[in-house]
Amino acid sequence: MRKNVVLICITILLFGVVSCKNGNQAQMAHGPAPFPVQSAERNDVTVYNQYAANIEGEQNIQIRPKVDGFVDKIYIDEGSQVKKGQLLFKLSAETLNQQANAARANMGVAKAQVVAAQVEVDKVTPLVEKNIISPIQLKTANSKLNAAQAQLIAAEAQYQNAKENLAYTIIKSPVDGIVGSLPYKEGSLVGRSETQPLTTVSSINNVYAYFTLNEKQLLQFNRQLDGSTVAEKIKQLPDLELILADGSVYEHKGRIETINGMVNPRTGSISYRAIFPNPSNLLRSGISGKVKMSSTINDVILLPQKATYELQGKRFVYLVGKENKVKTKEVVITNTTDTHFIVKGGLELGQQFVADGLIKLREGMEIIPQKSTVGAAGLTASSNE
Repeated sequence: MRKNVVLICITILLFGVVSCKNGNQAQMAHGPAPFPVQSAERNDVTVYNQYAANIEGEQNIQIRPKVDGFVDKIYIDEGSQVKKGQLLFKLSAETLNQQANAARANMGVAKAQVVAAQVEVDKVTPLVEKNIISPIQLKTANSKLNAAQAQLIAAEAQYQNAKENLAYTIIKSPVDGIVGSLPYKEGSLVGRSETQPLTTVSSINNVYAYFTLNEKQLLQFNRQLDGSTVAEKIKQLPDLELILADGSVYEHKGRIETINGMVNPRTGSISYRAIFPNPSNLLRSGISGKVKMSSTINDVILLPQKATYELQGKRFVYLVGKENKVKTKEVVITNTTDTHFIVKGGLELGQQFVADGLIKLREGMEIIPQKSTVGAAGLTASSNE
C-alpha cells in the first residue's frame, strides 16, 4: 500500500516538472514582446489650479440701531430682497417724541427771548443817540441780544438733534440687496451697545470670491507675468471659473481685482479677491466654492501617468536601453495633469521610456519597442490647493 502511494507521488512530481519545462520552453520560444515606447519631448501645458474660496456680497452692511428702543415693527423677512431706501424696522419712539417736543418748545422760548432783546435794543438806540440815556445801557441791551441769539442757536441744535434721533427710529435699507437673519423680534429691546446687528443687507449684484495662494505660488505669479506693478500684472491674468459646492461650474466668469499687499506670517499665504457677476442672484454671501485659475507652463517634459509606477512614495519609469532591455529610473514630478505628469528631473530629453503595460515588465527584460507619441501640446492640468 505504501509503495503505491510513493509511486503516485513520484508520478505527480514528474508530471509537474515536465509541465514547467514545457511552459518555459514555450515562453522562450515566444521571444520578446512588443511594448509602446515614447521619447521624452518638451511641450507647453496649461495648468488649472483650484483654490478654496469664500463668497461674499459686494456689500455686506450691518443694520444697527443708532438709538435705544423697542422694536415696534419689522417690515421685512429673512431672505427677502429689498431696495435702497425701503423701510426695514420701526423702533418705539415715545421718549424721543417727548424730547423732540421739549426741544421744540425750548427753541420757541429762545426765539421769543431774541425778539424781546431786539425790541430792547431798538428802544434804547435812539435814546442813546439823543444822549438821553447812557451808552452803557445800549451795550447792555446788545449783550442781552447776543446772549439770546446764542441760546436760540443752542436750542435749534438741540431740536435738530432730537429730530435726528427721532428719525433714527425709522430704519431703511442703505442699498439694494438681500436680507440676512433677524435675531430680534418685535418687542425686543435694542440699542447701540448690542453686539448683534438687527440684520445684514447684502448687495449681491456682484460677489467677491476670496482665496489664498502660498508664497511659492506668489513668486511664480510675479515671475511669469510682465509688468512693474501689481495692477499691470493683474490685467494680464485670464478670467476665472467658479466651481460651486455641488460640483457645477458657474455660468459667469470672473476676474481678479486685488491682491493683498501683505503675506500672512502665520500661514505664509496671501489673499486674492476676485469678482463675479451675479445677475440671477444665484450666489449668496457666506457660501463656499473653488476658484479655478489657469496658468501656462512652457517647455516642460510631459510623462503619461500610465507610463509610471509608484513605489514607497516615489515615481519610476522603465527606460529602454541597449539591446532594447528596460531598466527602472526614478523621476521627480512637479505637477499633475488629467493624464500626464510634469517632470522636474530624472528623465532626459530624447530618452525612450515604455508608455504602457508596465505590469508585465521586469528589470532587464528585453522588449520590442513600438513608437507612439506623447500627445498634443497644451494639455490641461488640474491641481487642488
